[in-house]
Amino acid sequence: MFKNKKLLITGGTGSFGNAVLNKFLDSEIDEIRIFSRDEKKQHDMRIKYNNPKIKFYIGDVRDYHSILEASREIDYIFHSAALKQVPSCEFYPIQAVQTNVLGTENVLNAAITNKVKKVICLSTDKAVYPINAMGVSKAMMEKVFVAKSRTTDTTIICGTRYGNVMASRGSVIPHFHSQIMSGNSITVTTPEMTRFMMTLQDAVNLVLFAFENGKSGDIFVQKSPSTTIGELANTMKKIYNSSVEIKKIGIRHSEKIHETLLSKEEKMGAYDLGNYFKVSADNRDLNYDNYFSKGSNFEAEAQEYSSFNTHRLSEKELIKLLASIGFTGK
Repeated sequence: MFKNKKLLITGGTGSFGNAVLNKFLDSEIDEIRIFSRDEKKQHDMRIKYNNPKIKFYIGDVRDYHSILEASREIDYIFHSAALKQVPSCEFYPIQAVQTNVLGTENVLNAAITNKVKKVICLSTDKAVYPINAMGVSKAMMEKVFVAKSRTTDTTIICGTRYGNVMASRGSVIPHFHSQIMSGNSITVTTPEMTRFMMTLQDAVNLVLFAFENGKSGDIFVQKSPSTTIGELANTMKKIYNSSVEIKKIGIRHSEKIHETLLSKEEKMGAYDLGNYFKVSADNRDLNYDNYFSKGSNFEAEAQEYSSFNTHRLSEKELIKLLASIGFTGK
């Protein structure tokens, strides 16, 4: 589906953008546009890849005209631009709204105006039962793209929702690695805390699945294993034959013990696609009579899909997964 097509990646200088770029560069795609506000990272990427397929656009999703220009003659958009750091969004929640919510609306409006075939929006497990500003803004982003998907017949708009991406920028695994290498204590919030474990390649494959199979308003979730933070710290100590202390510092403000990829309510209506779940949009119109005459049976025993009740990685499985992303102890 990508042969001779043009792809735009918003937030393209980030971890996801680079991973998608590496996936597509050797394909028959015609052009990949990297859209971001970071000229230094774009410069570094330009030197690193030195590939005529890649075009760089300076802009910000908050600026409609910049994303409108960047998306002209584009076939597909991979929308990953976002404010993702939980503490930053807690202190500056309006900034999260402007980028994650209003910025997404700008991307979608530009895509519809330019008759882009399909847009995939990236969301996060923190959007489910959100307790922090980043999660709330991402939950609203999902509502924006699902609502917008109902208004256009020319552009398919759908999304992916993912858990922790292992070794992505600012994540816990590189942090633990740095602490071990420097001989400092490994700081864990609480050992019982669980997190989904997903590689960057998994994240790219999820996006590709959405590109190939998504209908307007769909949200795709990859089934992912999890581990406790305590198990992760101990396993990394073992990999690097380290004797550093593990220091418990306590749960930080606006942080969950367990993350959730599907709420109970979503899980009841989700389609099980093997390696993925699909949550389709509720496409009833704004005739409120439908909300009293058409509904779903609620299952009292329904469970959310969370990092607590998914498959828990054994130490052997975790060592193998860490090795697959370069953490081998060598």
